[in-house]
Amino acid sequence: MTMSDDDILAPRQSRSGSRSRANFAGAEPRGPIIDQDGHEIRPEALKQGFREFRFVFGQGRGNGNPFGNLTREQRIARLEALAKLLDVAFILPGTNIRYGIDGLIGLIPIVGDIITTAISLWLVREARALGAPWYLTARMLGNVAVDGVVGMVPLAGDAFDVMFRANMRNVRLLRRWLDKQPRI
Repeated sequence: MTMSDDDILAPRQSRSGSRSRANFAGAEPRGPIIDQDGHEIRPEALKQGFREFRFVFGQGRGNGNPFGNLTREQRIARLEALAKLLDVAFILPGTNIRYGIDGLIGLIPIVGDIITTAISLWLVREARALGAPWYLTARMLGNVAVDGVVGMVPLAGDAFDVMFRANMRNVRLLRRWLDKQPRI
């Protein structure tokens, strides 16, 4: 079914032959206008336009942190879960070889290794935010560098990624260091 040029430029009238009687221009609301938070919007605010409209980021979460105010143990648990997802989330069928999304994303030449290296660097940043000393973060960065550089080699690098498990090593290093620290 094709439309003629006349139908495109001048749309047809409704099937009943009459035009719609709805006229929304200048219509006054019939009751209070409520925003998404359940607060009433004043009519004069609508007449002013959207001058009062604004986004409030991080409200109730402190400093705009998207994860909220997590405890130290919750942050460590999050790091461990991410490391497991990256390195040992799946088992190769018929074997005992475990791999994660790091090995899968790493199959994409160059870009995949850059993405997984960036995620691994975020883990190191989080360790530093937890108070890890410079020598520990340097060792963690070394693990990420080895994983990233060797991982760029086609096929052999992907097999190395699966076996080296830099993220699990880094979380293990962080956990050992944290276990030696006195509880405050």
